[in-house]
Amino acid sequence: MRSAIGRFGRWTAVAALLAGAPQMAGATADSLISPFAQALAEASAGSGVLQDFYRARNQMPIWTTPEDGARRAALFAALDGAADHGLPTGRYDPVRLRAGIAAIRSESDRARIEAELSLAFLAYAHDISSGVLDPARIDAGIVRELHRPDPAALLAAIAGADPARVLRGLAPQAPQYAQLRKARLDLRRAIEGGGWGAEVPAGKLQPGDSGPAVVALRDRLAAMGYLGRTATRDFDGMLQGAVQQFQLDHGLTPDGIAGEATIAEVNVPPEARMESVIVAMERLRWMNGTELGDRHVWVNLPDFTARIVDHGSVTFETVSVVGMNQSDRRTPEFSDMMEYMVVNPTWYVPRSITVKEYLPMLQKNPNAVSHLNVVDRSGRVVSRSSVNFAAYSARTFPYSINQPPSDANALGLVKFMFPNQWNIYLHDTPSKSLFQKEVRAFSHGCIRLGRPFDFAYALLAAQSDDPEGLFAAHLDPGRESRINLDRPVPVHLVYFTAWPTPRGRMDYRRDIYGRDAAIFDALAAAGVALPAVGG
Repeated sequence: MRSAIGRFGRWTAVAALLAGAPQMAGATADSLISPFAQALAEASAGSGVLQDFYRARNQMPIWTTPEDGARRAALFAALDGAADHGLPTGRYDPVRLRAGIAAIRSESDRARIEAELSLAFLAYAHDISSGVLDPARIDAGIVRELHRPDPAALLAAIAGADPARVLRGLAPQAPQYAQLRKARLDLRRAIEGGGWGAEVPAGKLQPGDSGPAVVALRDRLAAMGYLGRTATRDFDGMLQGAVQQFQLDHGLTPDGIAGEATIAEVNVPPEARMESVIVAMERLRWMNGTELGDRHVWVNLPDFTARIVDHGSVTFETVSVVGMNQSDRRTPEFSDMMEYMVVNPTWYVPRSITVKEYLPMLQKNPNAVSHLNVVDRSGRVVSRSSVNFAAYSARTFPYSINQPPSDANALGLVKFMFPNQWNIYLHDTPSKSLFQKEVRAFSHGCIRLGRPFDFAYALLAAQSDDPEGLFAAHLDPGRESRINLDRPVPVHLVYFTAWPTPRGRMDYRRDIYGRDAAIFDALAAAGVALPAVGG
């Protein structure tokens, strides 16, 4: 009884302080407000934003009066749900904040918790709207212009509008973000339920097989939602269909045979899939505020695809080849504007390739790579017999190398330009066989397209009634020419190993550069945690 009375007494005291009620006989409102104002000024002294905000309000609170109840409730609901967004809940620590409110004994206590609630709100708003991490600190190949919210504007908004609506509006509004949240919830249930069952033994399973390994494959696919529960021990047509759908969702050849690569992906645990989903949410937060464009090009590097998206719908898609997994060849992630295409392009060999790959070959044999031109600083093609290649190092080599237009040109017959500091672009290629592989990371960094002519037609359709004829008019003469896009098209080179489809399914891809693993490690260091595995 005594403890109950004690708790009641404490909450009565808290309520009285939140109401600003006199705590002693003869006290006036001014005598209580003044200590609070002074204490709040001291509590916010470490933050210029808080100082300015509360000074402009004459030190009036926004969280700690009875009138602020709806705002407090909205904030705590958001903080309590931070984990659903893959955010580090401990950074905002709603448990400690609630305890701080319950422990209020003085106006100084109330002022301190007032400032802490504002700081927690700002931290949460920062993270959920534009990301917990700075991508440039994770990998130099991730180049995103973060649209960090203005703290003063955030405080003004939460103080002056419907707080629940303000808080809901902070997260990315892209429909894929909501789908990723749902995927995380589904994965949490799977993890808390003990996972997807026993792993499938390594090997190869195909239609007609039967036995324990087939049962393990059947049960695991059923647990993941690809198959209804069935008692069969045979690799029948139903199981083959489930395997094919799984392969489509995971970037595998959909042959319906559970080979080494398919079984490896089937055995990936839900915890690893959740890591991919959480990283995808963080990546979308980094892009929150980036204008995608009603029409844009979307190149998802680990998916090895390039798409044209019009008003949210994919209107063109082609397979692609991206940079190989080497430090100087991985394709960077960034957004830019495609301005023109070059038909029958000359390949101006990048300096790094010239001195690292071709110069050593020319030093051994001046007639090596005879399809390439050696060019002096005046732009003149020089005779190889006039150059002593052995006299130069990578640093002193004074020549450049190019390949003139031809069907065998390394860039093929067209390249699509969005000028950038990395000299990355989309282009054709004479090496068509690479498009048949599942993992297509083979280039020096640029993106090769499987259907470059069709890509050009789709772009030109926005400015020509005869896009194929327009393109052919530039292609047929065989000399380099340029076609400007009347309206430049935004290009987004992105890296999502987890991405929702328009039909609500989840696609997963392999982390070809290890970037997502590094991002999740950094998120974990910041306090993001996976749910505990159930039994």
